[in-house]
Amino acid sequence: MTNPKFELYQSKNGEYRFRLRARNGQIILSSEGYSSESGCRNGIASVKKNAGEDKRFKRLESTSGKPYFKLVAGNGEPIGQSQMYASKRTCEAGIAAVAKVAADAGIEEIA
Repeated sequence: MTNPKFELYQSKNGEYRFRLRARNGQIILSSEGYSSESGCRNGIASVKKNAGEDKRFKRLESTSGKPYFKLVAGNGEPIGQSQMYASKRTCEAGIAAVAKVAADAGIEEIA
């Protein structure tokens, strides 16, 4: 089992992104693209700040009926999004995992 962590990386199109991995290694939150590394780091700081507040998690449903969530900042802007889940129960478990590990997760830069 590993420690939860944010992985910061640069995508093929040059944008900076992060993903939050749980203790089991599963990705539980992914970001949109940022134009700079500092902007991406600010996004990670925002996750750490907002993940402890349940009202920041927006529970949604895809067009195919799969539940997922978005974490939003105080201004309503999205910070990160989950995968699609098989059920509302597993989606709630994903929210609980983000809330539990985000504040203390370290940051690892991925080449």
